[in-house]
Amino acid sequence: MKQLITVILIISFVVSLVAFAFTFTQVKDEEKRLENDISYRSSLLSDSLKESVEPNFIKKSNAYLQRIVEKFSDNTRFAGLAIVDNKGKIVAVSSNLPKEISGAQQIATDVMDSDLENGNFVNFENRKMYVFASPLHDSENVVGSLIIIQNAGYIDTRLTEIWGSNLIRLFIQVSAISIAVFIIVRWLIFLPVKNLADSLRHTRKGHGINEKFGNRFLDSLLFQPLTKEISNIKRSLLEARIAASEEAKLNIEKLDIPWTAERLRQYSRDILKNKTIVAVSHLEPYIHTKNGNNINYYVPASGLITSIEPVMQACGGLWIAEGSGSGDKSVVDKNDKMQVPPNDPKYTLKRIWLSEEETKGFHHGFSDQAMYPLFHMAHTRPVFRENDWQEYKKVNQKFAKAILSEIKRIKKPIIFIQDFQFTLVPKIIKKKRPDAIIGIFWHIPWVSPETFSICPWKKEILDGMLGADLIGFHTQLYCNNFIETVGRELECLINIEQFSVTRNAHVSLIKPFPISIAFSTAQEESIDLQAEKHEAKKLLKSIGVHTKLIGVGVDRLHFIKGVIDRLRGIDVFFEKYPEYIGELTFIQISPPLESKLSEFQEYYDKVKGIVDRINEKYKKNNWKPIVFLNKHHSRDEVYRYYRLANFCLVTSLHEGMNLVAKEYVASRSDEKGVLILSQFTGAAKELKEAIIINPYNSKETAQAIYTAINMPESEQARRIRRLKNTVRTRNIYRWSAEFLRTLTNFD
Repeated sequence: MKQLITVILIISFVVSLVAFAFTFTQVKDEEKRLENDISYRSSLLSDSLKESVEPNFIKKSNAYLQRIVEKFSDNTRFAGLAIVDNKGKIVAVSSNLPKEISGAQQIATDVMDSDLENGNFVNFENRKMYVFASPLHDSENVVGSLIIIQNAGYIDTRLTEIWGSNLIRLFIQVSAISIAVFIIVRWLIFLPVKNLADSLRHTRKGHGINEKFGNRFLDSLLFQPLTKEISNIKRSLLEARIAASEEAKLNIEKLDIPWTAERLRQYSRDILKNKTIVAVSHLEPYIHTKNGNNINYYVPASGLITSIEPVMQACGGLWIAEGSGSGDKSVVDKNDKMQVPPNDPKYTLKRIWLSEEETKGFHHGFSDQAMYPLFHMAHTRPVFRENDWQEYKKVNQKFAKAILSEIKRIKKPIIFIQDFQFTLVPKIIKKKRPDAIIGIFWHIPWVSPETFSICPWKKEILDGMLGADLIGFHTQLYCNNFIETVGRELECLINIEQFSVTRNAHVSLIKPFPISIAFSTAQEESIDLQAEKHEAKKLLKSIGVHTKLIGVGVDRLHFIKGVIDRLRGIDVFFEKYPEYIGELTFIQISPPLESKLSEFQEYYDKVKGIVDRINEKYKKNNWKPIVFLNKHHSRDEVYRYYRLANFCLVTSLHEGMNLVAKEYVASRSDEKGVLILSQFTGAAKELKEAIIINPYNSKETAQAIYTAINMPESEQARRIRRLKNTVRTRNIYRWSAEFLRTLTNFD
């Protein structure tokens, strides 16, 4: 509708512009015609009057002259006459005219001086008049002047009438054209195209060919040439979906065959038997922001969202998360729910609202300042505060209450809890609903028992987690650490062979599930490399990058990402290899800070300071070594940066997996580029063809960059192919299938 209004406004503006131009020209022409007409009539009248005025003027018959001028007093067009002598003195004047007609007298004087008749427009008592003066002669000399004064107000009246009538005509024309455009665009273009889009969307979602939509489209004469081709496309799409569905059914249990969204969808239908998955996380997959009257949304930069969102799109269900955006409340229904993704809904998002006090204690306090530093061992001391712990428990109770409300009519509901923010929820749910099947996936590392033991509420956290039927980690090492931690802190029965923990007669299975991204062969083949190359050039130009060698890093500005250590490595690289000054640019992409904690702002300031120092140290002409992009980027934008980069730097100091590494590998359809990967990431256990580094060693990072940009393309292709095969075969769809299969075994 906005586009239609825009079209109508543009057409109305153009029509109005043309109408104003024509009206202006018409008014000028009419004004000139009327002025010429009044001048001509005045000249004719003057010529006819002078025959009787001149003899009597010479004879000084003033009384006779006064009778002549009175005949033309206050006529409709003629305001009056006046006769002046060669000294400018009035000899005779119409009674209705003011005795002092200085403007007319001045014209008369000019006429007598030049001995040429002339006329001009003047204002008498706020009335527009036309004054025409003609010289009077005796036998040889100019002895006076005859002045003819006519009402000229009708000229302005006529011009006003033209403007008024043309504006009315313009209004009628614009209205008629707008209505016609509205009807034409809406009924002949917009609705047929909308019906086409609805029809294709209906078919794409696997609902078959909808004849209601199709027939509406066929009725449009404008699009009839496309009808046959569109029908063939829809039929091919439906046939492809049916084929994919049948293949997925045949290969449901064959984990070695590449997984796709369609295969996962079929698999989930088979094993879930129409049960709804309820996913729970602190971070929401779509954040809506309000800017004036406009509401926009963005997908937050998070590995959790990158991995779980494709699963929910494939399986459907309900995702419960905190609403944190300024526009979040404006787009939900009365139950705080909405369908997402916004442009192609596939599942339901339910938002939970936290008070400022809850956010401060639960999120900024216990989660960010206690749990996150504790499990990442990155030289930041955890801060344990009793008030934060109480808010953490309160929010866990609030989420558990919301979950219980959503599942009260569902038999054996499946609950999929994400990460360390909700360690207490599994036990709360299990206590109220023993039949619920609960899984929790831990997206960050699990530390050694010794490290975890410093947490004052360690037993409550472990006891809460063991309310889940399945507890998943990225690696076997984290599973081992968890089992050992539970054995030291709680009274329970541990089965090492099955990797399970039995506490209070409830069994929890502990298993590794290396998380991944949504990647398949079909996605890779859909990329237009030529178009991407063109877009890459435009992208680099827009940020002022002109070098052939490009490096990229994509991270939140958090201490565990090792951004500062990465920058130090880049500094060492330019020191050691100065020949690359002006030849290589590193692009660091980081979204704006979302945490209000002062330490995050301090970390940002420190990163920005180092970037500025390095840029100042090595700057050359318009080149700078580091381009720092501190703003939100869409997935497509980030992938475009991946595809143009010669290498990608992942320098995490301690991280459960790191999906940026897998995204970079998946993006390289051209089989070029080098991944430089920290040994302290879970991804390093899988992506062995990357250049593995110790990010604390700046010289090692610098050497890795040099190796990457000098690596032969054949070697790059060999490594990328192997890395890509790993990411493709162990993608997020397989991860989800394995987790769901294990979880549903408890049914």
